[in-house]
Amino acid sequence: FFHGRQWQTLRKLCEMIIPPDEKSGGALEANAPEFIDLLTSENTNYQTQLGGGIHWLDAYCRKQYGKDFLGCPDALQKKVLDLIAYRNNSTSQTSQGISFFSFLRDLTTDGFYSSKIGIEDVGYIGNTVLSEFPGCPDPPDA
Repeated sequence: FFHGRQWQTLRKLCEMIIPPDEKSGGALEANAPEFIDLLTSENTNYQTQLGGGIHWLDAYCRKQYGKDFLGCPDALQKKVLDLIAYRNNSTSQTSQGISFFSFLRDLTTDGFYSSKIGIEDVGYIGNTVLSEFPGCPDPPDA
């Protein structure tokens, strides 16, 4: 669904939401943008919300800084995301951006934590045979 500049913007946003760290790769390494793109290609509501959200983000940055989101330096990109990351910053100018970013953040974390990298990041051991289930230890004598 996403092409050109919108695809680059989606990738940048995912990278900013879950960057790689010393423990694991981030959203890009987990293919979260591809996950989001696949879901969006099959859902017209996602197309409206995410496509419109990226359009809003670029328009907001152009109005405030004279450049689209990708054209802004990292510090300004972070400043915009800090603004739209919290519902208490909602105004008539930011409410659409806040809704978009909240939705994108949820999809990014879904894509990350359903990937091999995300599963390893949380140490998930599901689907593993355990010979016993020890439960909680006895409380210490007081």
